[in-house]
Amino acid sequence: MQGTKTKPGNSTTSKEEVILKPAEQSWTRYAPWGVIALVVLLVVIFQDQVLQQLGNASWNIWLGAVAQGLGYGAVAIGVYLTFRILDFPDLTIDGSFPLGAAISSALIIAGWSAYLSLPVAFIGGALAGVATGLIHTRLNINGLLASILVLTGAFTINLRIMGQSNIPLLEADTVFSPFKPFFRELFIEQWDRAWIRVHTNILSIVVFLALIIFIKYAVDWFLHTELGLAMRATGDNPQMIRSLGVNTDGMKILGLAISNGLVGLSGALMAQYQGFADVNVGAGLIIAGLAAVIIGETLFRPKSIAGATFAVVAGMIVYRLAIALALIVQIPLPGTEETFKLEATDVKLATALLVLFALAIPQIQRQRQQRRRRTG
Repeated sequence: MQGTKTKPGNSTTSKEEVILKPAEQSWTRYAPWGVIALVVLLVVIFQDQVLQQLGNASWNIWLGAVAQGLGYGAVAIGVYLTFRILDFPDLTIDGSFPLGAAISSALIIAGWSAYLSLPVAFIGGALAGVATGLIHTRLNINGLLASILVLTGAFTINLRIMGQSNIPLLEADTVFSPFKPFFRELFIEQWDRAWIRVHTNILSIVVFLALIIFIKYAVDWFLHTELGLAMRATGDNPQMIRSLGVNTDGMKILGLAISNGLVGLSGALMAQYQGFADVNVGAGLIIAGLAAVIIGETLFRPKSIAGATFAVVAGMIVYRLAIALALIVQIPLPGTEETFKLEATDVKLATALLVLFALAIPQIQRQRQQRRRRTG
């Protein structure tokens, strides 16, 4: 554990290196660019209609997408920790995200400071991760099933905390409230009143950016400590690190706690940004997190922990921008006057198909290579 970790096959790499298995597959280097090329081709073919639609789109839409991408950035880092660092299929985040939102909203309504509610939301999410880890390690229950059990139980806990299915925060003081007068006056003095509509999203981007930079560097630092290196080795080669006397069960529990704590923190921030907390707000969030990880790894091909945490946050921003673009653009159908347009209800299905494609293709390629070796 002197700054290195051993990979299967008795090879060693520097502690700055990260093995991102799906990103090593050839398809992940080229297929996503093929998708981008297809989108560009469609834009070229229907450029008049597309450019007109994009021109009509408000700047507030794009700023809102960036703000949401940064707000969900902690979710992307949390998913990266479980799926890449620990190699653990964790669905708990679909429950810890609304748990963080519920805790923060309930505390704010009860008179707590919005800032003090954030660490409590982090602890609440971390406890959900600990519950998953304990069920998996102490009861020897499959990790995926353990996370589903906690996710299911978290729904009732969230309802108990909130006392209802939805808590509005429109009139409550949030982490953004102290800065709103300054930003409003700044935009009135420097620009015309037309920009007043976007000042809220710009304020949110500034606050989210400051918080996500702090979270990113905190995670980077931790993963380079002795404890962080042990956790990384646990996901990479548990047999080896166990032989060195490391408690791999403890490392899994710690990783799940940090991951879900970050997700709970993100839930608290997004509840304050959106102005409400809802018990169903985390449904399908794991798909968005996986999409952010895959997009970030594909576009940036990170070679280190610092690069990977940056890539997944950037991947979440690109993901949210892509959703905003998909909901705006309408593609004319050849031979008809009708157009094809994604509805808001179609986004989760499209994202699920993208992630399925990303996870399935490497497996298919691996099976083909195995058949070639047998026949060769």
